[in-house]
Amino acid sequence: MDFDLTDEQVLLRDTVRDLLNRQYNPEKRLEVTATDLGWSRQVWGQLAELGVLGLSFDEKDGGMGAGPVETMLVLEEFGRRLAPEPLLDSVLLPGGLITAVGSPDQRQRILTEVAAGSKLLAFAHGEPGTRWPDHDIATAATAQGDGYTLTGVKNPVPHGDCADNLVVSAVLPGGGIGLFLVAADASGVTRTPFATVDGLRGAQVAFSDAPAELLGPATDASAAIEDVLARTQAGLCAESVGAMAESLRLTTEYLKTRKQFGVTLSKFQTLTQRAANMYVSLELARSMSYYLTASLVDATADPVIASRARLQVGRSARHIGQESIQMHGGIGVTSEYPVGHYVARLTAIERTLGSGLEHLRVLTNQVGEYAQPEL
Repeated sequence: MDFDLTDEQVLLRDTVRDLLNRQYNPEKRLEVTATDLGWSRQVWGQLAELGVLGLSFDEKDGGMGAGPVETMLVLEEFGRRLAPEPLLDSVLLPGGLITAVGSPDQRQRILTEVAAGSKLLAFAHGEPGTRWPDHDIATAATAQGDGYTLTGVKNPVPHGDCADNLVVSAVLPGGGIGLFLVAADASGVTRTPFATVDGLRGAQVAFSDAPAELLGPATDASAAIEDVLARTQAGLCAESVGAMAESLRLTTEYLKTRKQFGVTLSKFQTLTQRAANMYVSLELARSMSYYLTASLVDATADPVIASRARLQVGRSARHIGQESIQMHGGIGVTSEYPVGHYVARLTAIERTLGSGLEHLRVLTNQVGEYAQPEL
């Protein structure tokens, strides 16, 4: 298999990297994440101008029609710079659902604005008391004239605090799970914002007879949701790889410059061996991230492959994060120094759409399905 990037893919990666490097250093990121919004609309507009917001949408929907590899490259750069802009939460995940189930008119009408940066989305799916992969949906849709109303509570809704529209999963009147578009400022919608451990934002969203527009036909969308969530797992893996790569770079640079007993820390064999083990963990995670992305290139959104990748990426992230903190010493946990923020983001990703334990449980439940070798 050829893993070399095309000239266009290299240009996309380098362009996004240059943009984020110009916009974010540790101090600037702290300033931006401390605002009420938690990210920069100026950077968001620049991403829209570059076509990044419409990267995965069809050209007829205002996008670029790019594939999973291009998306992975961009999200790696987001992880490398810890860019707080909600590309995955407000564009790729909810936009992917609209692409999967929305009518041609809905896709063109909604996604064109999303790609232009003028509309923010969020996916309201998880509910209090539920954990991935078991999402028992209690939010219910009720037919109301030519439309629907929704009643229920969704929490957490990543970046639901700033979304203009919410893509909401709810039980259809005839059974099955439907997807609905709800204006965030509609009557019957109450949002309670909160900050997350990695400095990003989310919200609890309560619906009380809130008017909603059904996306696509009134059929069960469970398969489409599972497919898009598996693709989202690939995005989380790619972002983690970028964050791990930068954590390792910061750590090795520290070892080369910090002196103890008159010599740099890089002269101590045990520390260099530990740094080498961090590199091994990074390459294991990168390989699994590529494996998952390659499966998506082949149009296979397999939840089992996603869990394999997430399990290894989560283990690598924990190893690299802990070692980064340990080898930096006390400075590693200060808010002024970036390595602690990388570890916080890696920890938050590891708890998103299933922790390592939950992904391991998915894989162990599949053991009986594996073919047995002939003796």
